[in-house]
Amino acid sequence: MGSLKVALCAGAALAAALAPIAARTPAAHAVDGGGVSVSPSTPAPGGDVELRVADCTEKTALAVSAAFVSDLKLTVAARDGVLVGAGTVRSTTEAGAYAVRVECGGDAREGTITVAGPRRPAAPASPVAPVDAGGGGTARLAAADTRDEARPEPPGTAHTVTGLVLAGIAAVAVALRGVRSRGLGTD
Repeated sequence: MGSLKVALCAGAALAAALAPIAARTPAAHAVDGGGVSVSPSTPAPGGDVELRVADCTEKTALAVSAAFVSDLKLTVAARDGVLVGAGTVRSTTEAGAYAVRVECGGDAREGTITVAGPRRPAAPASPVAPVDAGGGGTARLAAADTRDEARPEPPGTAHTVTGLVLAGIAAVAVALRGVRSRGLGTD
């Protein structure tokens, strides 16, 4: 079984195992009368949000608000048929309520998003871990061990085949050059 199939099967098994847990976990959604829900309920400027719109007959929709960096494209979620989309609140957005409009076929859904005031740190920021300085590429790799960062994937089958083909071409070129140089030296 290929590594992609194994990864997909493992992901599906994990999703099936976590589905009952997710169903019991309360979510932070702000739902208003228009059927537009926003998670988290009060994002900070520059924060990410997820929009959900139920009971829409279309497979895609566009959510528009002055609070967003750009219009959000909503698509149908496979599990429940609800339109879902993610985006970012402008970092320059001031605290307050902003209108959100979603065109859903012939209907327009309207809701609001409440942007929280900017969060200020209680104390000046200072490093809490070693600073990535020097060490060549090892500093980045050491830091990746302490953070939840995805490591780059190792070379796959395509890279291996490409390397073997290039090595074969190089070997043939060296052999031909050796034959030609021996042929020129005997004259």
